Amino acid sequence: MDSPATEVVASDNTIDVVDIARIMHAIPHRYPFLLIDRVVDVVRNRSAVGIKNVSVNESFFAGHFPNHPVMPGVLIIESMAQTAAVLVVETLGPDAAAQAPALREPAIPMAR
Repeated sequence: MDSPATEVVASDNTIDVVDIARIMHAIPHRYPFLLIDRVVDVVRNRSAVGIKNVSVNESFFAGHFPNHPVMPGVLIIESMAQTAAVLVVETLGPDAAAQAPALREPAIPMAR
């Protein structure tokens, strides 16, 4: 995969680090919805570890929960999905990225 970033390759089947530039090349997510900062210990077609540098200033900590900040579980699951997407692109190449699903209707507050 051609990327503006460099990759640290341990062997043909493993990558030590996928940096933020390479992640942004692999998946379409951008701030504030990009929830991983790097991917490490990539074994193509098998596994990867996503890293998120979490600080107390993250917007989701303001209300979840006051005086006891916890990253919401749904955001942790989204981080895992983003890590999996990077693994798929690193394994199968950029053409493996799926098209975004077509949604029937937008989600609008107070709509049924």
